[in-house]
Order: sequence, then C-alpha cells, then structure tokens
Amino acid sequence: MGKINQPFSSEKFDALLERVIQHYKGKEIFVRDVYACADPAYQISVRVVTETAYQNLFVHHMFIRPEVHELAAIDPDWVILAAPSFMAVPDRDGTRQENFSIIDFTKKIYIIGGSGYTGEIKKGIFTVLNFTLPVDHDVLSMHCSANIGKDGDSAVFFGLSGTGKTTLSADPDRKLIGDDEHGWSSNGIFNFEGGCYAKTIHLTEENEPTIWKAITKGALVENVRFFPNSDIVNYDDVSVTENTRCAYPIHNVDNIAFPSIGPKPKNIFFLTADAFGVLPPISRLTPEQAGYHFISGYTAKVAGTEEGITEPVATFSACFGEAFIPLHPGEYADMLGRKMKENNVNVWLVNTGWTGGPYGIGSRMKLKYTRAMLNAALNGDLADIEYEEHPIFGVQFPTSCPHVPAVLLNPRNTWANKTDYDEKANQLAHLFNENFKQYAEGVSAEILNAAPVSIVNS
Repeated sequence: MGKINQPFSSEKFDALLERVIQHYKGKEIFVRDVYACADPAYQISVRVVTETAYQNLFVHHMFIRPEVHELAAIDPDWVILAAPSFMAVPDRDGTRQENFSIIDFTKKIYIIGGSGYTGEIKKGIFTVLNFTLPVDHDVLSMHCSANIGKDGDSAVFFGLSGTGKTTLSADPDRKLIGDDEHGWSSNGIFNFEGGCYAKTIHLTEENEPTIWKAITKGALVENVRFFPNSDIVNYDDVSVTENTRCAYPIHNVDNIAFPSIGPKPKNIFFLTADAFGVLPPISRLTPEQAGYHFISGYTAKVAGTEEGITEPVATFSACFGEAFIPLHPGEYADMLGRKMKENNVNVWLVNTGWTGGPYGIGSRMKLKYTRAMLNAALNGDLADIEYEEHPIFGVQFPTSCPHVPAVLLNPRNTWANKTDYDEKANQLAHLFNENFKQYAEGVSAEILNAAPVSIVNS
C-alpha cells in the first residue's frame, strides 16, 4: 500500500460507514449521479452524496455529466459519502485522526469525513481507477494533462505542482483533452474527468490566460479570500493555504477536444522544476530511463515556499501522484515502458526550473524557450540532430534546437563555475538514488541500471 495509503479492516469500515449514515439522518443532503472516464468502454457511474451544496457543485463541474434522459437508468457502480462535519474518534473507529478518506474496493463505497476539501472526492475515484484499470483492463492510469495537435498527435504531460503542467498543456495550437487524470488503453488516451481543478495561487490574466478566462459565474473557488468589502477574489492571499483552487467544467476552456479522447500518444513529457539548476532543459529518455524518472517523480521546492527552507529541497512523488497509487510504482512503470516500446513513443525530461546556477544564483528558464523546445519535440525537429550524453544522469540532450540559444541546452555550460556544477549534479544524483531505494524491490534490473551515477569532479 505504500507509506501514504494504509490498510483498514473491513469490520472497522462497516462500523464507520454506519456511523456516517446515521450522521446524515435529519440533515439536508445533496445527491448527484455522474460518470468517470470519457471512453465508454471503461466508463463507470458514481453516486455522490454530500453534506453541502458546494461539494455537489464541485461534483457537477469535475465529473462527466450524464444527459438528463440517462439519469433514471443509472445504477451506480460506486458510491461516495462525503460528510465534512463528521469527525471520527480514532480510538473507537480505528482511524489515525479525526478526518479520514477510506475506500472499500469490495463494497465499492468511498467515505470521507472531517474534511471539506473537495479534492478528496475526485482523488478517491482516481485512486479507484489507478487500481481497477491496470489490474482489470490493462489500461495505464496516469496523473497527467494531455492535448492533441492538428495532425491528430496526442501528447501527455506529467509534472508535480509548479512545474508548468497546466500552462504547457494549454497550447493555443493544440486541443486540450484534459488537465489532470487520463487512461492509456489499446484504443488511445481518454480523460477521466469532465472538468478542471486548477491552482489559483498568484493567478493573473497574463500568466494563466486560459484559467483566468475559464473562471466564470458558477465556477467554484476554494481556500481563497476576497479583497476587503468586495466580491473580487484576491489570488495573492494565501492566508488559508497555498493550495488555493478553482473547479470549472472543461467546456469553460475554449480549445478542447470533444469528446475528451485522443489517439495513442506520440510524445510524453516529464516536467520538473529543478531548483538545483542541474538537469538539461530538455533531454530524451530511453524506456528504462523513462521508468526510472517516472517512478522518481522529481521536482524541487525553493527557498521561501515553506518555513525553514533556505535552499532547494528535492521532492519526489512516485508516478507523479504517490498519494493516489495503490499498486507498487514499478507496475505502472513496467506498463509505461511496454506501451512506449509497442507504440514507438518519445519520452522527454523537461526542466522548467533553473539555469546558470541553483535557485538564488541562476534564473528560471524562460517560458518561451520551454515552449520552443516542446514544439520542436512535437514537430519532429529533434529527431535527426546531434545529441550529447549527460555524464551523471545519462540522459541525451540535443546540441541545437530551433529558437533556443545553444548555450542553454547543456546546463553545465551555463554555470560560471563548472566545479560547482559538478558538485551540485552529484548532490542531486545522490538524492535520486537515496529516494529510489524504497522502490528497488519490485523494479526491473533495467530500470535500476538507469539510475544516475556520481563522477569525480574534473
């Protein structure tokens, strides 16, 4: 189950479920039937029972909305009970704390208590699909965004918060399939959802025009505060949490694919904001390296983002969504590698973070250059050019790219002090390898051999 998801006895679940049902009695509740998975071959129906109207609105926005004539015939595959005002008693209920999110795969019931955070609702079904789709249908479930080009070429974007996943997948020249959760079947890729759940911290029309425009009347904003004596959201106010959000139906986005389905991807991008300034801005991965970096799920927090952080801190989340994967990460990585080979898919590691030095010394990679590198990969412009191998991470990076200064492509060349670069690269490689030890059992030897290696400074 991993270090985040923990087993829970069926007897304790049954008792807690009964207590939640009793908690509902005498209260006004809200019920909505919805679907998950845009591909009809894998679609499931979900009945969501909520204690508040805003949770019900969230469900309307984020899941796939049935047609009115379909509602009477829906016999839900799964049921979610969300009761934010119900607090568990850990000593009695067997929970770790008062709030909880527990899935019973046998009964196909998911209960949430003590939390009004609506993201728990959608992530619970995502966790369900992360188990049922790979195990029962040989479908790779992915925590990613996806879009499709004019020539029918799908692209997939993995990345943790702050790496640019939403920004880079919202390409005016490509139709958005979805921004967060997808499956990859023998038919192609498909969105799990019917909406978007975007982070709004420091949101402006200039830096996120797609999200800004999509937040219309009826959209649900969460954890935000307003300017005094107004109904205008202050997106810079993080007094509640930095995890400020907005939920809206996917049709609020102008340039979308309908239905939310695309062919098998031709390119996959692993996005990382490397605050150490070590990784190349774009590099090509072998299937084995793709498995290693997929399991690692790396990005970095920078100084000032959390109390006590004074220098870059490496952050790893297996498969770019560790909290939501019930299987060993190696199983998802093996499936990814197999699908890569079967479909001749290119996988790219893209550093949207720092160049010329670590955070505080170097500078953030300009968005226009990252866009140019992604476009070059999508257009095939990086297919027949010269590549160089990174001496520590072993990835291949191009020596030239249209509309990108050549000096940026080799990160070591951007540092004034090359010895400092080598030391920082070795440091990051060590962090990768230490993190990966927890997954070594259950991972193929080929993936293990794709790990970075330290070298003697030159």
